[in-house]
Amino acid sequence: MDIHFDYDQVKASERLESLAVQKLNKIADKYDFIIRAEVLFKKENTSSPETGMICNIRLSVPGPLLFSEASHGGFEASIAEACEDLERQLRKRKDKLKNRT
Repeated sequence: MDIHFDYDQVKASERLESLAVQKLNKIADKYDFIIRAEVLFKKENTSSPETGMICNIRLSVPGPLLFSEASHGGFEASIAEACEDLERQLRKRKDKLKNRT
C-alpha cells in the first residue's frame, strides 16, 4: 500500500507520519485489497480546545473511495479515531465483496 501525506497549516512531522503508517499498516494487514492511502493533517482555529487538530484519511479500494475525518485536541487521537472509522467501513466493504462471489 502506498501512503501519501499532506499538511495544511501544520509543519511536516516524522512522528505523526510514523504513527499513521503504523496504524494504517495494521489495517492493511487485515484488508489486502487497499491500494493507496492519502492522509491530510490540518489545523483549524476553533473555540473548543478539544477540537481543531484534524486528520483526514482517504483510502483507494475497489469500488468507491473510503473517507474518514476526525477532529480532536491532538493529532494522535484524530489518527486513532479516523483509523477506527475506516476499519468499520472496510469490514462492511469486505462483506459486500464476499457476498458478490
